[in-house]
Amino acid sequence: MAKKINVNPNRMELSRLKTRLKVAIRGHKLLKDKQDALIKAFLEKARSLKDLRESVEKELEDCYRSFLLARAQTFPAMLEQALMITGTGLSLRMSKKNIMSVIVPIFEVEQGEASLSYGLGTTTGNLDVALEKFSRLLPRLVSLAAEEKALRLMAVEIERTRRRVNALEHVLIPSFQETIRYITMKLDDQERANLSRLMRIKEIVRSH
Repeated sequence: MAKKINVNPNRMELSRLKTRLKVAIRGHKLLKDKQDALIKAFLEKARSLKDLRESVEKELEDCYRSFLLARAQTFPAMLEQALMITGTGLSLRMSKKNIMSVIVPIFEVEQGEASLSYGLGTTTGNLDVALEKFSRLLPRLVSLAAEEKALRLMAVEIERTRRRVNALEHVLIPSFQETIRYITMKLDDQERANLSRLMRIKEIVRSH
């Protein structure tokens, strides 16, 4: 049973509670619509993220295979030296996007030309292939991380919205409704009591 709000049972409180009930019902509908839209967007993003993750994982496996082949054909010390002096210009720009009131990060990776400045005589062409594959994969790895972060933020907002919807639906709105019923009943009782007193007064006046 809903808990009644402790208020004075008068017409002013009744009017105020009816207004608050209307606002709560309207707010509940808006939040429920937001929750439904968030869940739909979440499921769509989850499906696209699944496809992206599977694609990236396949590319990553291919990169590792190429690297393992290069490592098997290169002396460890030479491989380590080649990796230390290999570099590429890299910049990361971050922006933000609003998805149903959820601010999610957007990352853009800008890469320069890879600098393969190690001695070609000490390494194999497989190392070049492996490093080029890793370089091409990097922006997709960043994109995957950003999408996973966005999905987590959306999940948090869905849970927050769900709690607010439930609080309105199961606590606040029923409390308003129960209190309105209580005040209405009290006012009706007062009205009947006043009417009864008036009838008695009229009878007394007539008898005299």
